[in-house]
Amino acid sequence: MILDDKNTLVLVGDGRKALFLRQVGRGNKASLAVDQVLQEDNPATREQGTDQPGRTGTGTNGRTSAIKETDWHRLGEERFAAGLAEILYRRAHAGQFDRLIVVAPPKVLGDLRQAFHQEVLERVSREIPKQLTSHPIEDIARMLRE
Repeated sequence: MILDDKNTLVLVGDGRKALFLRQVGRGNKASLAVDQVLQEDNPATREQGTDQPGRTGTGTNGRTSAIKETDWHRLGEERFAAGLAEILYRRAHAGQFDRLIVVAPPKVLGDLRQAFHQEVLERVSREIPKQLTSHPIEDIARMLRE
């Protein structure tokens, strides 16, 4: 059973939406209440970039090569994760939670891990590599109780 402590915060996030859920109750009666919801518009790269990939010459032989196009969508996800990490740092520093459960897709989980301050990392008790932002809160709570 993952939900067993009184002062637990659950972050359920992906690259553009985050749910901060607070544990209410204990044991089999533990449930989750929405504490904060953040959402950022992050369209696909094809909708954000308008330029063709750049080209560069390689010298006197006349050959050119393409420069990799920037993945604006991925950069947006990384920035969103950094913003979540900053919010969690402020909350941890203020003593708003003792334990943190992080639920996010693997790439986002990695971004969060890199962005977390040591004070937040010390409070992470569980990481779950799943995409659950579109699931009902009751389903997320049930999964964490099992």
